[in-house]
Amino acid sequence: MENERTVADGIRLGLRALVYAVLGGAALIAVVTVGSVLGPLVALDLYTPPVAAWWTVFTAITVQGVPFLLLGTVVSAAIGAFVPQRVFTRLLPRREALAVPVAGAAGVVLPGCECASVPVAGSLMRRGVAPAAALTFLLSAPAINPVVLVATSIAFPGQPAMVVGRLVASLGTAVAMGWLWARFGRQEWLRLPRRSAGPGSGGGARAFAAGLQHDFLHAGGFLVVGAAAAATFAVVVPRSVLEVFTGSPWLSVLLLALLAVVLCVCSEADAFVAASLSGFSPTARLAFMVVGPMVDLKLIALQAGTFGRSFAVRFSAATWVVAVGSSVLVGWWLL
Repeated sequence: MENERTVADGIRLGLRALVYAVLGGAALIAVVTVGSVLGPLVALDLYTPPVAAWWTVFTAITVQGVPFLLLGTVVSAAIGAFVPQRVFTRLLPRREALAVPVAGAAGVVLPGCECASVPVAGSLMRRGVAPAAALTFLLSAPAINPVVLVATSIAFPGQPAMVVGRLVASLGTAVAMGWLWARFGRQEWLRLPRRSAGPGSGGGARAFAAGLQHDFLHAGGFLVVGAAAAATFAVVVPRSVLEVFTGSPWLSVLLLALLAVVLCVCSEADAFVAASLSGFSPTARLAFMVVGPMVDLKLIALQAGTFGRSFAVRFSAATWVVAVGSSVLVGWWLL
């Protein structure tokens, strides 16, 4: 009788946590949407169209990221509450050098964007997965999943080389960064994500509810900060400045790699943005699609909030360099 009551209480807690998470996400979207409607109205009344543009970009990034952030936090909480640690030790090779490419290939199973990958990677670390393998999964999941590859094929019809190039360059970057972290990463740079002990710290539905609430509220704030930073850049920098670099193949690669960082386009939509940049070389557009899911402002903010600012600065900078280099090599080979 007591066991049945415990199971019923656990089911109720789990359902309540899901309802709270959905309602919280809906409330956040509603607030941003209302703000995006009122913001342009106020901007028009004050004769400041840039403010209206800022609200539009900010709303697009936030509303686009919240559903995937919710997906990531649900997966993260489920891993922490219901998946035993021994599962990961059996699935991943014991040698870290071999675990990295396996984790990179596993990124194909999560159809989400970078907002979802950060909490999942944090949960993997909490379950005992080596940081190098978890970070490899963090980079590969939003870049090589089937949804992203299909979107790329639609955005570049009749150009299968662009799809293959994105897959190879993205996976190569993720695996290279995993090996680099395994070789040169320091423990003091990475703040392992931990939750304080409490009523939901044991396991089961109570732990799932506590983890979902913690991860969603914690990561959501950094998503908003990154969206605000990206919107500010999009409004401040004029398009005429960007057009100056289209004539140089090397400068165009660097420009689009930097642009991918500040635009914060979701990995499932960035292929269409890249396809619209027809004045740039194929390699430059490939760099835009490889860098974006791995290094952008909202992702840097999420990493800083989850793993610490010291880690986010070093890891993001190194990832950007490796991603650009991988894009250039693959672009020279395939495109």
